[in-house]
Amino acid sequence: MRNFSYSRPGTFDEACRVTEHTRFLAGGTNLIDLMKSDVERPAHVTDLKSLSMNQIEELPDGGLRLGALATNADTSAHPLVIRHFPVLASAILAGASPQIRNVATNGGNLNQRTRCHYFYDPDMVCNKRSPGTGCSARGGRNRIMAVLGTSEACIATFPSDMCVALAALNATVNLHGPKGERSVALRDYHRLPGEAPWIDNVLQPGEIVTSIDLPSVSFGEHYTYLKIRDRLSFAFSIVSVAVGLEMERGLIRRGYLALGGVGTKPWCVPEAEALMKDKPPSHSLFRDVAERILEGAVVDRDNAAKLKLAPRVIERALWQAAEGTPQSQTCKTIR
Repeated sequence: MRNFSYSRPGTFDEACRVTEHTRFLAGGTNLIDLMKSDVERPAHVTDLKSLSMNQIEELPDGGLRLGALATNADTSAHPLVIRHFPVLASAILAGASPQIRNVATNGGNLNQRTRCHYFYDPDMVCNKRSPGTGCSARGGRNRIMAVLGTSEACIATFPSDMCVALAALNATVNLHGPKGERSVALRDYHRLPGEAPWIDNVLQPGEIVTSIDLPSVSFGEHYTYLKIRDRLSFAFSIVSVAVGLEMERGLIRRGYLALGGVGTKPWCVPEAEALMKDKPPSHSLFRDVAERILEGAVVDRDNAAKLKLAPRVIERALWQAAEGTPQSQTCKTIR
């Protein structure tokens, strides 16, 4: 472990006074691992736990505000989340382990780094860790890597389950920084790698996530979070799908859809969601939706199976949501 200085500010303004080599500490389930692996080397660590950001409260319009320091466990178990946003609770419970969820925070979940094994190995070249050195994942052991939103510089997969549900729900991220407060749509918060994969999101120097706002939605039982992974728990997704459908008289009035495990960020395509508007559920419709949201996918050496698996997972998740069987293991046959 390298030496670093430490502070625990009592106000937002104090917390935002940072240098280039400062890192923010929330739950620590990602940052501490990266420091132990010698991937992150902060000169200073600013602990945010003294700030008041752990509330979960209802908004006047029927939405919900999630404090950035509320733990994943508290969020998934909160009565308002379970009642109004069960797809979010399902996504959180599908991630990590109970021990990690007890410590990990909502703000930290948004800002976690990729779990690409080349990123975690300082002996391998990685543009995300060391800009300009190259991408070892290209042509390497890349079965878990992304097929959407990739670039020549990076094909690392975004790891969060929670953020996939937040993207499907059109959440908003609230920020505080040296220039004041601002809000960013969750779907615009994470960046594609492009030629600068070391920049994960739109945070400016000194900015911190204070809360996440969820808009009012009415899915009832017409939702699901379906996660396909190598083992049943404590594993990252190969393909995951968050779905919420506003149903009326057998028609999908509006559909919300996001993918995980396949993209360099939580993957949403508004045009794919728009295909479902005012239409009855059908195999042909859901195939079209899957085809549209996967448009532009690019495979590498070992991850072509994701592109074969993803359409089936998307269709199955859409059927589970349409039939109101969110956690069902059976649904209409996918042809």
